[in-house]
Amino acid sequence: MESRTILIKNTKIMANEIKKGSILIENDRITGIEENLSSKEADTVIDGDGKILIPGLVNTHTHLSMSLLRGLADDLVLDTWLNDHIWPTEANLDGDICYVGAKLACAEMIKSGTTTFNDMYFYMDHVARAVDESGIRGNISHGMIDQGDEEKRNAEYKESMRIIDKCHNTAEGRIKVSLGPHAPHTCSTELLSWVRKKASQLGIRIHIHVSETEFEVKNIIDTYDARPFEYLDDIGFLDDDVLAAHAVWPSDNEMDIIKESGVNISHNPVSNMKLASGISPVAKMMDKGINLSLGTDGAASNNNLDMLEEMKIAALQQKVNKFDPTVLKAADVFYMATLGGATALGLEKEIGTIEEGKKADLALINMKSPHITPYRHPISHLVYSANGADVDTVICNGQILMQNRNLVMDEKVIIDQAEEAAKELLSKR
Repeated sequence: MESRTILIKNTKIMANEIKKGSILIENDRITGIEENLSSKEADTVIDGDGKILIPGLVNTHTHLSMSLLRGLADDLVLDTWLNDHIWPTEANLDGDICYVGAKLACAEMIKSGTTTFNDMYFYMDHVARAVDESGIRGNISHGMIDQGDEEKRNAEYKESMRIIDKCHNTAEGRIKVSLGPHAPHTCSTELLSWVRKKASQLGIRIHIHVSETEFEVKNIIDTYDARPFEYLDDIGFLDDDVLAAHAVWPSDNEMDIIKESGVNISHNPVSNMKLASGISPVAKMMDKGINLSLGTDGAASNNNLDMLEEMKIAALQQKVNKFDPTVLKAADVFYMATLGGATALGLEKEIGTIEEGKKADLALINMKSPHITPYRHPISHLVYSANGADVDTVICNGQILMQNRNLVMDEKVIIDQAEEAAKELLSKR
């Protein structure tokens, strides 16, 4: 592969401390962070004046192809939303439709500063193709549901292994594959036990929904006489390679289990509010030292993938819930959206902070806008004032994916294809 270098000069850098300087990228790595770097040897020079350079944001819970279901069924109770709208529509999915939906989601994430995501859905080799073409970094997993049916369970094993064999460590290492059992109440103990054994054997991670709704908690208690995290602990499922999405209803004992087992949590405040699932005790989990990350969930229940917006809402939700404006500070949610997310995906040595030797996954945010002026406190402004439209330039794995708000991908083609695919999907219902 031909060597490539990028110099980002004259910018504010969100490193261990916020400082003015320049950053040199060689191939996929950050190789220099200094006050002044020469542009003579760089293939590409980006002027970062008036901008702040942050680590690429990490979205730890998505369903990318659901971007085509955006706005399909809003303002409905969860059972109606799922049973009458989402599941009947998903029954008509195919690989081509999931590819288009994932491509649309990748474009949206890049335009709002996300460089890494963690996804669970279907037709994941088609999703992987979209990720490869977009240049973004992602963990993908086939969503496994067996509902106690042995034939279905064996089919889920087969499909999960097919995706692992075909997609893991592809796209210059940008694509990793995890195992994705949907949730404790939709997966049998046999399936969950197989996932635990296979993940340990292969050295891959696990992505699962846990304790999203009160209904789920009641279901698990009625079935196993234990709460969801207690049940998963009882069967030996929990470890530090597990990322549990939502965790809206954990008890104090469950939070202790989460901490002791090293489980990572993906907090999805917008989706949880929109579906009225509840408010996760994030501030309490943070006090316990649990690793917390941030996710948007799918665009059918959010309805966007804007992690800057998610940060603000995460902070405000905890403050009003606790009647305490000091909880979940701006720096806390920024950590969740960067290094917390990287840690949750086992990538903390590669991404999540701006350091020499780490992967060049970066976003330049334009701080010269009326809604961010006067410019005083960078992290505060990023969390409470900025939004996805302020992202100017995005680099992932040392490749420019967007510059001056212009995607490298053909944005118009992606949008046109998504409109057509959405129409085709709905016409099958």
